[in-house]
Amino acid sequence: MELIESSTGPVNASDALLRVGPAGWAYEDWKGIVYPPSMPRALHPLTFLARYFDTVEVNSSFYRPPNPKHCESWIQKVTANPRFRFTAKLWERFTHHRADWPTTQEIRLYKEGIWPLREADLLGGVLVQFPWSFKRTPENRQWLERIIDTFGEFPLVLEVRHTSWLHDTFYEGLRARKVALCALDQPLFKDSIEPGEIVTAPTGYVRFHGRNYENWFREDAVQNDRYNYLYSDEELKPWLERIKAMRKKTKDLYVVTNNHFTGKAVVNALEIQAALGGAHHTLPNTLLAHYPRLERIHQPAEETLL
Repeated sequence: MELIESSTGPVNASDALLRVGPAGWAYEDWKGIVYPPSMPRALHPLTFLARYFDTVEVNSSFYRPPNPKHCESWIQKVTANPRFRFTAKLWERFTHHRADWPTTQEIRLYKEGIWPLREADLLGGVLVQFPWSFKRTPENRQWLERIIDTFGEFPLVLEVRHTSWLHDTFYEGLRARKVALCALDQPLFKDSIEPGEIVTAPTGYVRFHGRNYENWFREDAVQNDRYNYLYSDEELKPWLERIKAMRKKTKDLYVVTNNHFTGKAVVNALEIQAALGGAHHTLPNTLLAHYPRLERIHQPAEETLL
């Protein structure tokens, strides 16, 4: 397997601050791979990941409003990395359950829950993630407008997956509101948005879902089926060029890997980070054993903590 060489060239002072990291951290299938058996119980997974990455996307906030006490705890877990910033998904009540507009209490629960990250200046973006079925209709445009109005005090990132949104007036509207458009890599089917590098805000955002075509739309597929995918070098190389282009148009750029099953998101995040000029790290032996390809970016140390 070829080493991913940095085809992006040297990083210029004018380029955006780049933060790369996985989506989520609380996965049982990461134990014994990403998190080695020797990892002390007192060492929180966030603290562990903040050694290697400058961002992690909060996944749990999609399923329920965040608990502000949890957010306060997360802040304490990443203090050793001053570059670290969180991003967080918006609660699915606003993006996937649209029979009626959320109540004032539901809005308050999410805002108050995520606010500690915003107050600590550790919230890089709130990801408003819609499914492929969310198409550019008058009703959906109005729904999106209400979300942007409701959560305007947060740095918003919009992820849409259907090609009906690929429209100049849509981009112009996002730029006017300084809402970032998420560039995504996803399994491509009819009317799926292809990889791109359009920038609409000072913050840029890239997400990798994997390309598990077989299970992406299969109704009985579980989450692990959909996100069980490891990108190859050849698949990542075009994205290095897109990320380079986006860095020149933004102030902050987040690259998030969501292909999380058995730590594949960590593998690809480490590879992307290294290819774009980031530091090489001393990696856990368990991760190297499961993914020998990481030896090329592994920085051996005389003594390792884990």
